[in-house]
Amino acid sequence: MMSAAGKRMMVFAGTHNRDLSEDISRHLGVELGNIKISAFSNGEIYVRYLESVRGADIFLVQTMCRPVNAALMELLIMIDAAKRASARSITAVIPHYGYARQDKKSAAREPITAKLVADLLTTAGADRVIAMDLHQGQIQGFFNQPVNHLTALPILADYFQGLNLSECVVVSPDVGRVKVCKKLADMLGANLAIMHKGRPEHNIAEITHVIGDVEGKNCIIADDMIDTAGSVSEGARALVNKGAQGVWVAATHGIFSSPAFDRVDAAPIEEVVVTNTLPIPLEQQHGKIRVLSVAPLFARAIQNVYNDDSVSELFDPDFQL
Repeated sequence: MMSAAGKRMMVFAGTHNRDLSEDISRHLGVELGNIKISAFSNGEIYVRYLESVRGADIFLVQTMCRPVNAALMELLIMIDAAKRASARSITAVIPHYGYARQDKKSAAREPITAKLVADLLTTAGADRVIAMDLHQGQIQGFFNQPVNHLTALPILADYFQGLNLSECVVVSPDVGRVKVCKKLADMLGANLAIMHKGRPEHNIAEITHVIGDVEGKNCIIADDMIDTAGSVSEGARALVNKGAQGVWVAATHGIFSSPAFDRVDAAPIEEVVVTNTLPIPLEQQHGKIRVLSVAPLFARAIQNVYNDDSVSELFDPDFQL
């Protein structure tokens, strides 16, 4: 895409979640750029742009889904190749930012992998990052480059408003998500409840208390991601035991590692609503699993970055995560 000022936008997709990349390009009204991504026999990744990117504003769309390490390395190589090909600017569009759960040291001798990934992207040559619903907003501060932090809350809120649930309560799965859940509750005109969660081990959750009135209410557990679904399934049971009428789950990132789908099916959950920041197998997009598209929001964010327009006003100019 060439602007009147002579600027040129080019959008390229990695091999992870190609469907989302194509959907974003359709909403932008541009063709995905021509790029070759392959692997050597030992698994090393090879990248080459098959058209000139010199002087162009490059947007590289790559979500960090399984295998996460390969997705991250592929993105770094794409950035390096664009930098060495004299791109004018390089924006990494990362719908799901990998390694974000380790954003601080919770115990001695632990890494801070969210900062490590930020350093890798910076060193590779990224000038800007566009991401959605980072595990914690503080991750933006790990970059010295601009970070446009999108949120799927309005998309999720629109969906639940369409359900016309009565006596609705938004439930935070832990104290760390209270601020975001309060924002969703305000959007829905709902009350707020909080669960107290403990983690004796990774991917194992124990719900010890529910703070707030949920008896006879329709509850929406809202989180940033669902991995093995241990937290939401245990949370749903805790809410039903407290007298909840029905339980829905909303999350931006549906990781769904095994045995997540089995846990969702077995739990007293009406529906799990996620977005397509991560690919969800088509055979699982039925029954309790509902997938909403974030492609229009990413397309508008890319367009506004390219045009030097505001990005925050796309979803909520007053919201700071």
